[in-house]
Amino acid sequence: MIFDNDKYLLPYRRAITERYMHLMTRRDEIAGCGGKLDDSVNNHLYYGMHREHDGTWVFREWAPNATRIYLIGDFNGWQLSPEFSLKKLDGGNWEIRIPSEKIGHGMFYKLYLEWNGGGGERIPSYATRCVQDEHTKLFCAQIWNPEKPYEFKYGFSHRVENPLIYEAHIGMAGEECGVSTFLYFKDNVLPRIKKLGYNVLQIMALQEHPYYGSFGYQVSGFFALSSRFGTPEDFKELVDAAHAMDIAVIMDIVHSHAVKNETEGLSRFDGTYDLYFHGGPKGEHPAWGTRCFDYGKDTTVMFLLSNCKFWLEEYNIDGFRFDGITSMIYWDHGLGRNFTSYADYFDGNEDGDALTYLGLANMLVKEIKPLSLTIAEDMSGMPGLAASVEEGGFGFDFRMSMGVADSWIKWIKELPDERWNMGEMYYNLTDKRADEHTISYAECHDQALVGDKTIIFRLMDKEMYTSMSLDSENMIVDRGMALHKMIRLATIATAGNGYLNFMGNEFGHPEWIDFPREGNGWSYKYARRQWSLSDNGLLRYGCLRSFDSAMIHLFKSGRILSEPPISVYNDNQKQVMIIWRKGFLFVFNFSPSNSYFSYRIPMNGREGKYAVALDSDWKEFDGFERNDRNMFHFTEKSEDESFMKVYLPARTAFVMNKK
Repeated sequence: MIFDNDKYLLPYRRAITERYMHLMTRRDEIAGCGGKLDDSVNNHLYYGMHREHDGTWVFREWAPNATRIYLIGDFNGWQLSPEFSLKKLDGGNWEIRIPSEKIGHGMFYKLYLEWNGGGGERIPSYATRCVQDEHTKLFCAQIWNPEKPYEFKYGFSHRVENPLIYEAHIGMAGEECGVSTFLYFKDNVLPRIKKLGYNVLQIMALQEHPYYGSFGYQVSGFFALSSRFGTPEDFKELVDAAHAMDIAVIMDIVHSHAVKNETEGLSRFDGTYDLYFHGGPKGEHPAWGTRCFDYGKDTTVMFLLSNCKFWLEEYNIDGFRFDGITSMIYWDHGLGRNFTSYADYFDGNEDGDALTYLGLANMLVKEIKPLSLTIAEDMSGMPGLAASVEEGGFGFDFRMSMGVADSWIKWIKELPDERWNMGEMYYNLTDKRADEHTISYAECHDQALVGDKTIIFRLMDKEMYTSMSLDSENMIVDRGMALHKMIRLATIATAGNGYLNFMGNEFGHPEWIDFPREGNGWSYKYARRQWSLSDNGLLRYGCLRSFDSAMIHLFKSGRILSEPPISVYNDNQKQVMIIWRKGFLFVFNFSPSNSYFSYRIPMNGREGKYAVALDSDWKEFDGFERNDRNMFHFTEKSEDESFMKVYLPARTAFVMNKK
């Protein structure tokens, strides 16, 4: 169990054991003793609109508080007609069977529910396609049953042990102002990802959401692929194309909360405030203005588990990044807390039902796809999230190292370069639970949102607008280019088991991300990616892209993340940090002004001949190439140590491997 490997968890042994027992009890309640969750979690096959073998359509909904339900749509002039009135079944279920000639592919429809004291239009809770009207902005469900459904040609048949993740948003992936598409991404962005060397594509905002500017994190249609980006067939084609390139596809899945909207969401679906959610103040998120699920309800758990299964099977994806876990596992949502003690994880503030749900979700995902990836986005550091269920954990394969990005921002904002401390840097970059796998990143989409700044914009600011041409001379830009490369290399060199980059940040995409909203005149100017900046051979952006590609390919080919980093030496006075990892030596000189000739690197136990595999100072990376890239370096011996002498130019980093 996890407390056997971490003595600081021993005082909480009972709580951890009780969490484990509760998880296994809930599993048996759902699957039966010795049964499989996969066999028992199939709500999506029962509810919603389905066509049976004889061509008849059957639609079912769960709405226990409703007194009458009508199906309205193109097929009946949107009228409340007795012909399309649903029949009430047991357990709060409703059903209607419709002859094949009455409805068909592409038709729009909704539900009209009546309850004691009210009624209203609703989007079916298990709708798999919803379309937003361009003018009214209202959503309708759409029957999706194409004559020739897409057939997958490729699968992803191996486990990604060390994910190199490219985080992307389909809508903002185009260069033109507007909403981009799945097919544009497949044809124009996916080849870039392949060329860069990333092996996992993580896609945001796939679940339907009413407000585009929410970045997809306020979900209304949990089973509906966002129609803004294209059709289900288009997305399947994208997934297939990624698999053909040996790139796994995972999605951000939002099960931590739901949009408050009623006409297109789950809130007050049948007039009941707490149908899927907590009642009272617990049912509303105080910071996000959204609804909070009650994970203690069977119907909620089965809804969300079925949602996981649906995405895996319908779209052949390879796993999930679960968003907002901190918010869902604490009653106070982790707001305003620093989590400085283990006691913070066992003080009664945690939602045990939410933790149990996460364990169930991971168990189900692994039953369906044993080689899949699940990643936890938790800022609190809850022990056991990325430990196996058998060890008393909750089964995630990886957790995000969210403190790494925060550390970089702190150093850039608060300290002049000459005060960056190498011991503190190494500690913060490697401060991860040794018994859990982690994903590190210098910045993800969060650091690029309006109100914040990307790393490149923090380093260069307005100078990016005038001095990014290769023939310009600007000390601020030179500093920014050097540190952008070094920060990324230091992040991946000290990463736990995986690395993540947000779309465009590999080449230092300028400015921030700001989706269309009233405050910016509904502009798409900052909700796009300017790929042409990196393709323009006259600008420095292409140099950053080339460095990122070389870095990712080196780590992938050398399987460098398969072994943990080892600190060789942190020289705080000279601002030199040296790391050893799986046969590679990483040397960083963060000093802004001091270069060091014949710098002695301790090499005890690592004697031999070394060559440079990557250097941030190479000319193709907008460097000055102050070291001969073809020179071999040899270790030397004194009476009491082995060492290697190297030249360390200021603000550079290089990687060496033994020959």
